[in-house]
Amino acid sequence: MIRYWFVLTAALVLSASPSNAEPQPRIAIIIDDLGYQLEAGRRAISLPGPVAFAVLPRTPHGSRLARFANDRGKEVLLHLPLEAVDHDGPIEPGGITLDMSRTVFKRAFADAMEAVPFAVGVSSHRGSLLTRHPGHMSWLMQEIGEREGLFFIDSYTTHESVALMVAAEAGVVATRRDVFLDHEQSIEAVTNEFERLKSLARRNGQALAIGHPFPETLEVLERQLPLLEAEGFELVTISRLLRPGWNRI
Repeated sequence: MIRYWFVLTAALVLSASPSNAEPQPRIAIIIDDLGYQLEAGRRAISLPGPVAFAVLPRTPHGSRLARFANDRGKEVLLHLPLEAVDHDGPIEPGGITLDMSRTVFKRAFADAMEAVPFAVGVSSHRGSLLTRHPGHMSWLMQEIGEREGLFFIDSYTTHESVALMVAAEAGVVATRRDVFLDHEQSIEAVTNEFERLKSLARRNGQALAIGHPFPETLEVLERQLPLLEAEGFELVTISRLLRPGWNRI
């Protein structure tokens, strides 16, 4: 009888163990556009958990913030400016334009990578024009593919983007964002988008959000991120969200 009770108890413990439980929905978050504002960038990097930070090349504080983030164990991405359809004025420093030759393109990408130390991936900044063009996206994926372990995040500023299709063809690990947290800059709007992010993660198993170092965005994240674990979510790095060989087209 004692032996039977021990076996039954062990079976119940094993059946209730985390290894047999449903995996937690995973959430990853990128804060874009770091580099122009030092204090806002430092506040963003101080967010709890493995939030990632996309740094614009050749900005006044970009390199410093990339180092600050890396020192705190946060992942850094090169936030590469790509030409947009309706962008007024010249493209940002370190940006890629449609009229570049292959040689100029290659040099511009290398310079941008050098300007953002510790980058483990590349994300698109703007890009509603360039991400539509298979030729230039092919050049970009070739450059990313030549650097071991580098991945690509499509900010997905146009539904006509071919970036993920080209990435898959080139064997580059890539995905796109699911939610923009702060298309509207208000506490209520950011909170609503954060709730939508959680709903998508529950439905799909994981979800990726992009935000910016706006005061409203940071206030919501400072309040909400510490609650995720108790709500049944796992906040993960971008590298972990992008399991090897997985592309979402």
